[in-house]
Amino acid sequence: MKVILLCDIKGVGKKDEIINSSDGFARNYLFPKKLALEATTENLLKLKAKQDATAYKRNQEKEEAIAIANRLKDITLKIEVKAGENGKIFGGVTSKEISENLKVKEKIDIDKKKIVLNETIKNLGVFVVDIKLFEGVIGKLKVQVLSI
Repeated sequence: MKVILLCDIKGVGKKDEIINSSDGFARNYLFPKKLALEATTENLLKLKAKQDATAYKRNQEKEEAIAIANRLKDITLKIEVKAGENGKIFGGVTSKEISENLKVKEKIDIDKKKIVLNETIKNLGVFVVDIKLFEGVIGKLKVQVLSI
């Protein structure tokens, strides 16, 4: 019997996957626990519509991420901090500060977890920071750290 899984089941399959299962397993376990639906034409059409909607939404998100990446490559974000005479910063510039400055100065809201910093910026100068916007879309942002 063909069934559509409604959630991930270890050893059986993933959510929204169509599998062949024995009649007894489907009728006595999967259906009563609402883990699967019978793969009727109506249910298959609903599944196809759901998958199409998900694919469309992911496509839209990817296009938005590409647009943001194109905006970011033209921006040089200036962050002013207290620094010593030799160019060393008191503290450091973190991904949280970069995120907050982007939000305030450029009106771009990016989660601090998406900003890739190997370590906090501890010197004055210009640094290129990677931002993971979407799966396969990485934006580059120039961050200029200035002394007050």
